[in-house]
Amino acid sequence: MLYVGVDLGTSAVKLLLMDGEGQIQKIVSREYPIEYPHPGWSEQNPEDWFDQTMAGLKELLADCKKDQVAGISFGGQMHGLVILDEEDRVIRPAILWNDGRTWEECDYLNHVIGKEKLSEYTANISFTGFTAPKILWVKNKEPEHFARIRKIMLPKDYIAYRLSGVHCTDVSDASGMLLFDVKNRRWSKEMMEICGVREDQLAKVYESYEAVGNLLPEIAKELGVPESVKVVAGAGDNAAAAVGTGTVGDGMCNISLGTSGTIFISSEKFGVDKNNALHAFAHADGHYHLMGCMLSAASCNKWWMEDIIGTEDYGAEQAKIGKLGENHVYFLPYLMGERSPHNNPNARGTFIGMTMDTTRADMTQAVLEGVAFALRDSFEVAKSLGIHIERTKICGGGAKSPLWKKMIANIMNIRVDVIESEEGPSLGGAMLAAVACGEYESVEAAARKIVRVIDTVEPEPELAAKYEARYQQFKQIYPACKPLFDVIR
Repeated sequence: MLYVGVDLGTSAVKLLLMDGEGQIQKIVSREYPIEYPHPGWSEQNPEDWFDQTMAGLKELLADCKKDQVAGISFGGQMHGLVILDEEDRVIRPAILWNDGRTWEECDYLNHVIGKEKLSEYTANISFTGFTAPKILWVKNKEPEHFARIRKIMLPKDYIAYRLSGVHCTDVSDASGMLLFDVKNRRWSKEMMEICGVREDQLAKVYESYEAVGNLLPEIAKELGVPESVKVVAGAGDNAAAAVGTGTVGDGMCNISLGTSGTIFISSEKFGVDKNNALHAFAHADGHYHLMGCMLSAASCNKWWMEDIIGTEDYGAEQAKIGKLGENHVYFLPYLMGERSPHNNPNARGTFIGMTMDTTRADMTQAVLEGVAFALRDSFEVAKSLGIHIERTKICGGGAKSPLWKKMIANIMNIRVDVIESEEGPSLGGAMLAAVACGEYESVEAAARKIVRVIDTVEPEPELAAKYEARYQQFKQIYPACKPLFDVIR
């Protein structure tokens, strides 16, 4: 049988077709625009997601045996707010995960309601990217839109709804809304009351590997596939990427270098960092995970390459980089503010350390190193909890760079395992569809069969020592700049 994974990313939707043995048959991608109506704001039109997903599905399935398609599932950008009226029409553009407008609502949640109560109710504190503060922002700033809300959805779940007619979400994506009782895997009554929403306005919650329904007849007809095709809940992009990299079960780690950057640690047991520097979410494998998330990762490199120095030849620019561990230029990668571990929407991207002999290659190197250093910030929090990690998987667009992988291995001083397929959320989505259709008995069983490590980047003691010294300098820059970030916005 054949299974489709849909990765609804921030800049494009990527669709993957996988057979029952885990072999990838085809991949297609369709882009859509992002709007930035004000500094720090980020929005998209959900209709663009659906239109490009349908176009991508038609292309993906064009040459396959369509009667063999059994299931479709998702990975998707998390935290985005999609609001529908009583006729299931989109009320306003979706407010995305990397939108920083809700700082007032976050202050209210964290300091009036209180971080301790938020952590008790949801296992997390408020971040500007989360969904609950977005709901409060609409309530406060666009009351006419708030009054029309009939359903509150997340980005990938809107696509699942358009395909199946079911208002659904999954435990991993719901965990990032600040409306979900993560430990007990259900909506939080306290948070619904705080946000002024009812449970009937929220989607039904499923485990990531559960089918929510079947394709609508008109959708199945348009795609030329059986109406029996199952639509499966899927997972937030990081949880789906973790499935796609085999980061399931207890004590596994994955680093994702996508538009955002994450360090993801799976666990069979529920646990919360006492300072809430890491997110505590439900995992797509039926258990839990801790996650540190930075808002700008590979997007920093894209910004530097394409918008600043004006090239799309990333490889050529990286080839100019000389000695590692000796760069005197540092870059804070906070182009959209930052989440883990600083939780500061006012943080901004910053170069420091340039001199008259600083080169273009030095600054390119600083961008790559800055992302890796910032990921280590979250890694240090995990280590402070007694979590011992010696190796990690890696995925995302940035993971295609051998140089970046070498930097991460040495900056974090851990082994970096490279897997055969770095397709991340789209592969994870297809695997979840296969589990829901009975191809595998569990998510872990699917990972054991499908995910294969083909190379390991080992840290080099001398280089790791150099980067240790550089990191000790890097981590002093944000505290020094923080007072400025509060006044230059």
